[in-house]
Amino acid sequence: MDHKTVEEYVLSMPNARLDYPFGEGVAVYKVNDKMFALIAEGKQPVNLSVKTDPELSKVLREKYETVMPGYHLSKKHWNTIILTGQLPWPEVQTLIRHSYDLVANSK
Repeated sequence: MDHKTVEEYVLSMPNARLDYPFGEGVAVYKVNDKMFALIAEGKQPVNLSVKTDPELSKVLREKYETVMPGYHLSKKHWNTIILTGQLPWPEVQTLIRHSYDLVANSK
């Protein structure tokens, strides 16, 4: 999975936008001025961080070695996924949508 493919999907979410609040090394994707996804620039395989329900976070971390607590993020609410193919692309898309929904629907 490459950065461009992941980014195109992330930006396909309604009102999603790209920002670089932490500098050019981290692409931050926001909705309603809140982060819902981050991609470390220049990393191969792609490192994608998404917000996740805490219980789902635990399940994913136990099931997949490529899913870890969020890098420099709340370990309770964020996961960093190394996109090696262990997690199938449709499941990654579902997690991106889940993260988007959590953030877009929060107050």
